[in-house]
Amino acid sequence: MPHHTYKKMEIVGSSSVGIDDAINNAVAKASESVHNLRWFEMQEVRGHIEEGKVAHWQVTVKIGFTLD
Repeated sequence: MPHHTYKKMEIVGSSSVGIDDAINNAVAKASESVHNLRWFEMQEVRGHIEEGKVAHWQVTVKIGFTLD
C-alpha cells in the first residue's frame, strides 16, 4: 500500500432540509475545486430558528484529502 500525505480543510455547509444535506452540500462544493477527497469529520452543528421551528442547518466539517 502506498504512503499518503493528507491535508485537512474546514468548511461550513448549509441546508434548509437537514444535517445530512448540509454535509453533502459541503462535500459536493469542496469536490469542485479540491481533488482526492478522502473523509470528513463533523465538528459543529448550528441552526436558524424561525417561528419556533428549525428553518436552516449549518454544519462545520473538516474534510481530509491526499496531496499529489
